[in-house]
Amino acid sequence: MKTLLGYADQISVTAGDEIAFRVSSETAEAYDATIVRIVNGDLNPAGSGYREEEVPGTAWHIQGRPQKIHAGSCIVVDAAVPLDRLADGWSVTLLARPTLPDSSGQDGTGQVMFSLRDRMSGGGMEIGIKGEAGAYVTVQGSQARVTCAAGVPMRRHEWYRLRVAFDAAKGELTLSQAALESCAGIADSADVTVACSVEPAWTSAARIIIAARATAEGETIFGGFYNGKLEAPCLLDHAGAVIGQWDFSIGIDGQDICDQGPFHLHGHTWQMPGRAMTGHNWNGSIRAWQDAPEQYGAIHFHEDDIIDAGWATDFSWQVPPGLKSGLYAARLRSATDEDHIPFVIRRTAGTGHAPLVFVLPTASYLAYANEHLAIDAALAERVHDHVPVFGASDVFLAERREFGASLYDRHSDGSGIMISSRLRPVLNMRPKYQSWLGGTGSGLWQMNADTHIIDWLEHEGFDYDIITDEDLDREGIKALSPYRCVMLASHPEYVSTRMLDALAAHRADGGRLVSLGGNALYWRVVYHPTMPGVMELRRCEVGNGWITDPGESCHAFGGEYGGLWERIGRPPHETLGSGFIGQGFDKCTYFRRQADSYNPRVTFIFDGIEGDIIGDFGLIGGGAAGIELDRANSAKGTPLNTLVLARSEGHTNTYLPSTCALLINYAGQGAAQSDLVRAEIVFFETAEGGAVFSTGSIAWSGSLSHADYDNSVSRMTGNVVRRFIDPAPFELPASAARPVSF
Repeated sequence: MKTLLGYADQISVTAGDEIAFRVSSETAEAYDATIVRIVNGDLNPAGSGYREEEVPGTAWHIQGRPQKIHAGSCIVVDAAVPLDRLADGWSVTLLARPTLPDSSGQDGTGQVMFSLRDRMSGGGMEIGIKGEAGAYVTVQGSQARVTCAAGVPMRRHEWYRLRVAFDAAKGELTLSQAALESCAGIADSADVTVACSVEPAWTSAARIIIAARATAEGETIFGGFYNGKLEAPCLLDHAGAVIGQWDFSIGIDGQDICDQGPFHLHGHTWQMPGRAMTGHNWNGSIRAWQDAPEQYGAIHFHEDDIIDAGWATDFSWQVPPGLKSGLYAARLRSATDEDHIPFVIRRTAGTGHAPLVFVLPTASYLAYANEHLAIDAALAERVHDHVPVFGASDVFLAERREFGASLYDRHSDGSGIMISSRLRPVLNMRPKYQSWLGGTGSGLWQMNADTHIIDWLEHEGFDYDIITDEDLDREGIKALSPYRCVMLASHPEYVSTRMLDALAAHRADGGRLVSLGGNALYWRVVYHPTMPGVMELRRCEVGNGWITDPGESCHAFGGEYGGLWERIGRPPHETLGSGFIGQGFDKCTYFRRQADSYNPRVTFIFDGIEGDIIGDFGLIGGGAAGIELDRANSAKGTPLNTLVLARSEGHTNTYLPSTCALLINYAGQGAAQSDLVRAEIVFFETAEGGAVFSTGSIAWSGSLSHADYDNSVSRMTGNVVRRFIDPAPFELPASAARPVSF
């Protein structure tokens, strides 16, 4: 059972930086903390073995304490409401599109759309939705309460205009629930008035919360979260004068909420609900919210939104000078559990640099953070053709949904999760973690598979630095410019525009690029401009787990069109020479040398390699070719001077082509029947004296350590890296281009 969990405030630090660690000991056990450098995160005894190295002088003994995560998004209005203007009565109007209308909320008291309450006494009013009763309004006095409900349910994914009003003189409370589009035979609109002599027991501490209610537990702990879209809430006094009028179409790319009323009752979002969402008036003619923000005046709230766990710091560490750049972690150990909180130490600027930089694909780690696919996705076993095996972390996450899920998962209301964050414990981004997703054998996926590369770099004695995707996005080409060769990891699937631009600029400067994975540079993501560690994804045109709704394909963070880089016009083939073609998760196979491998341009790559078969061994699935595969395609941008050095073969029919590779699906597309799904190892030189080498397979890294690193996969990788860090420029033969399609 997991009892020890934590996260850090940063993912990348350098000498002199202070990094803070936030920890929850679920049973309040004491624990010991030590900083360690992670060399190999794989526990498989068939490999080189798990390796971590303690950093001297880093030892803490800490009395543990439980810390809670409070998931759920809402809007908090910071300013006090002029309550005297509401003494004779008030009214509220808003537009709502519920996504879980059958639910009475997590605590059974309703999903709150708009509230003005004192969090301690509960006095005030709230408007919400409660299952079959539909919309309701409750007025809480000092000793009594009155509720008025529509009495008819609201339909899922339909827009409604709600109006509630309290008339103190008449002693009446009125509610109107009106569907914007009626449906024959469906009663979902109503006007109800009840007697109400109870006046809201407001105090000066009362605050407006939109999409939730304040609670007595704390100023930043809310309840009654609403699921669905809200738009244009407006609070008026008895005479109809505006007190607050919130326009969500203003500042869509930020977290501030603008009040257009006279009292400037501005607010801010909490736990980052979805913005750049189509409103009730979206007419289908607009695809980018920047072109008509007035049609994107809705915010989508979820009871399980989580961006920041908000935990207090348990201990901090100032990074001393002289430590090797690498993957590190705060190792936590109690009497009953262990956890690692990973981070990267970069080389200090001005202290020299290695010729090689390994880019840790933390954007992809965030995309898969705390995924629930095998538990929630009905076809997981069939797609992967084996029974998932869950560890303690998987079981914990299945039970504790407040820790959030991945960008492959869905919210409780069925909508896709578009935003992920590292400001929470990410339990599948840990050394020693065994993934159900990573195929047979070691079963590694993402970070632990990438430690196979770190382990190999260490064994081969290469001088290298490590940076993260977050560094690359923030700094652009500046992060790569000191290095002659850039190495990409086993699965760098998610990349931002700034990251892709940096790789292109590096290549344009004569840099060298080594990609040791598959399904690389595939999806576009966007990092939040002011909140480090927060990332957004829009799965438009094609999906994986879910797909964006019509009109919502542009990111809220900056407005870029989302989806596959191939559909955006920058396919990975242009950068790496190959791109995603298909996947399978049962067994991995091998590569066979092709005619291009005997070209004199690549003699150095095959130095010391005998025979035609490469990589018929490995810790991941038993071979170097597998899991997710990339291959060349000149029609998608593979440079015409590219050499296809080797091609995989022997895959089973569980290996199927990507939906993007097919214009129509039909029988016989499995790898055992079709030649389409193959990984290809490719190489090409650039006009600037640089070169690119790509393996096209996620499983490649799991074969590096085979036979004590004395094998064809290790030797080929070493040959490439040694030549790529050599300053001698590559020469592009004048007749290298060839008019064929790969």
